[in-house]
Order: sequence, then C-alpha cells, then structure tokens
Amino acid sequence: MSLKERIDQELKEALKSGNKIRLNAIRSIRAALLEKEVSIRVGGKALLNDDQELEVLMGLAKRRRDAIEQFTAGNRPDLADTEAAELMVLEEYLPKQLPEEEIEATIREIIEQTGATSIKEMGKVMGLAMKALKGKADGGKVQATVKSLLSA
Repeated sequence: MSLKERIDQELKEALKSGNKIRLNAIRSIRAALLEKEVSIRVGGKALLNDDQELEVLMGLAKRRRDAIEQFTAGNRPDLADTEAAELMVLEEYLPKQLPEEEIEATIREIIEQTGATSIKEMGKVMGLAMKALKGKADGGKVQATVKSLLSA
C-alpha cells in the first residue's frame, strides 16, 4: 500500500471515529502531499517518489516542532498540546528515529572518514551526516552532535 493510499484509508477511519486531532493531522499531510505533487507536475499526472514523500513529511514534522517551541515560549500550552498531538500522528508515517547513541556513532564514523578535526570543517561533516541519517534523525540533533564532537 502506497503512502497516499494509506493516508486516504486512515482519513476515512478518522472521519468515522470522530477523532478531530487525528483527522486534522491526516488532512494536513494529505494537503501537503497534494501541494507537492502539483508543484512538480509538468503536464499530466505527477506521482511523488518515496524520497519526495519523506521530504514533505519531515518538513511538516519540523514545522510542528517549531510551532510547539513557539507556543510554549508564548505561554500557550493549549496550542502547544494540540501541535504535539498532531506531531505524534505525523510521526506514525515517518521512519523510526534512531537513538542518540546510533546518531553519534554514525557521525563519529563520518568524522573519521573525512578526517575533520575542527569546527571549521562542520559543513563537510554535516552534508554527509544528513545524507546518511535522512529521515532517521532530526537535523537539529545531528547538528548539535556534530558541533559537540568537533568542538571536543
């Protein structure tokens, strides 16, 4: 079953169950995927490949995390809780996130391969790390780990 078919099926189930948070989250995923399809369409029907779908889902998750952070800072826990609940639904469609130990091990391996020794070479390490960990780790965590390993 493709992601789009899964989304459509789960949208129907959410409508029947009356779970508004799940329904809103799935609708936002569906809308984002359709928007991406339309943006790449060049005469005819365009279908997203797995990487493009993952990119859309990761973007939605990042926006949700940013919104949670901003709502928490703005003393709006009600809105932060809603965003957190929708993020949990969204994460069901993302690949399982790696634990911090595995992220760090991967980054150490990349640092060893590249021979990076200082924070000045962070860009070289980040590029390879983001390719290796795409969809498996949050970019912020990867950046913080690279920074701490190169600073040490």
